[in-house]
Amino acid sequence: MTRREWLAMIGAAPLVRAAVAEDLPSTPAAPVSITRCASYDEDVTAAMATLFDQMGGLDGLVRNKTVTIKVNMTGSPGVRLNGLAPAMTHYVHPKVLGATAYLMDRAGARRIRFAESPWATTVPLEEVMLDSGWNVRSLQSASPAVEFANTNFIGKNKTYARFTVPGAAYMYPAYDLNRAYDETDVFVSLAKLKNHATCGVTLSLKNCFGCLPASVYGDDSGVDEPNENPGSGRAAVGHDGKRQPSKSAPQELHFGENHDPGYRVPHIVADLAAARPIHLAIIDGVQSVAGGEGPWISGLRVVQPGVLMAGLNPVCTDAAAAAVMGYNPRATRGTAPFQTCDNTLLLAEAHGVGTTDLKRIEIRGLSIEKALYRYDG
Repeated sequence: MTRREWLAMIGAAPLVRAAVAEDLPSTPAAPVSITRCASYDEDVTAAMATLFDQMGGLDGLVRNKTVTIKVNMTGSPGVRLNGLAPAMTHYVHPKVLGATAYLMDRAGARRIRFAESPWATTVPLEEVMLDSGWNVRSLQSASPAVEFANTNFIGKNKTYARFTVPGAAYMYPAYDLNRAYDETDVFVSLAKLKNHATCGVTLSLKNCFGCLPASVYGDDSGVDEPNENPGSGRAAVGHDGKRQPSKSAPQELHFGENHDPGYRVPHIVADLAAARPIHLAIIDGVQSVAGGEGPWISGLRVVQPGVLMAGLNPVCTDAAAAAVMGYNPRATRGTAPFQTCDNTLLLAEAHGVGTTDLKRIEIRGLSIEKALYRYDG
C-alpha cells in the first residue's frame, strides 16, 4: 500500500445511515494501542504490558473492580484447521488471556471472570478450554481472583439480566444475557483479528454476538421459557430470523421482514454494543486466519500479522484493526470486506458508540502503516 493509497483510504467518507463522523461530531473517539508480537513463543506478558502502558495503564480502569472478559472461542474445539490447535487459528490464545489476567491482577482488579457461550454445551467453561488444549491451571495461576463462566445458559443465577438498547434499536428492544455480563464493573471483549463470512470482520464488536445465551436465542430454545440445556447454535433466531427467541425475552421488532444474515447479524451486534458497553477492547492478531471465522468456512488460511491491539472504545479499536487488515473501516456493503453484509462498525457508530474515522483516532505505539497486514493478499 502506497502512502497515496493510505491517505485515500483514511479520507474516504461513504454515507451510510448518517454514520459518518462529519454527521456525528459527538461520536466518542479514543486512542488505540498497537504493539508487535511476532509469535506466541515470545514474552506475551511483556508485549501486553507494553500495549497497556501505551494506553496509560490499567490501574484506573480495574483497581478494586470486578472485570468480566468475553473470550472468543467460536465453534466446537474439535473442529480444527489442518489439525492445528484452535488458539493457533480461530480462538484467542490462552497466553494472551493469561497475560491480561496477570496484568489486571497486578493493577489491583478484585475479581476477574472469563466468560464465553461455547458451542452447543452447558459444561463448565474450564472443560471446553481443556478440550481446546488450554492449560487451565496456568490460567488459574495468573491471578487468585480468576473465575470461569459458561454464559450459554442461566448457570448458577436465578434470572437473566436484561440490557435495553438506548434510543432506536435495530433488531430487538433489549437482550437477555447471563448475569456475568451485568454483575461486573468492567466489561472486556478479547477478540481475534480475523474475517467473518457473515460480518466481513469479527473483532471486538462481533465477538459479543457470543454473549447471547443459546438457552434463549438458540435453535432449540424454549418457545415460552428458556431451554436450560441447549444443544444448538443461534442460526434460526439470529442469522435467519426463522423463529423468535423464548417469549420470556423481548421479541424481534420486525419479525419476518428480513431473513438476510448479512443484515441481521451486524445489526444485532451493533445493538449489543450499545446495550452492553465494552470498556476495553483487546484484539489478538499474533496468529489468526483469513477468509472466515472458523474451519467450517472453505478457503480458510492461516495468517501471522504479529500484532496485539487494545483500546477503550470498541468502534475505534475495530476501525484501526480493520485498517491493519488492509480494509477501509468505513466501507459500505458491496465493498471488501463487507461484500455481502452491512458494516457493523458503521452501524455501531450510528448508535453513538464510537467513531470509525481514522483521522479522529490517535494510534499509540506501532503505526497502522507499520502494522499493516493485507488479509485479502
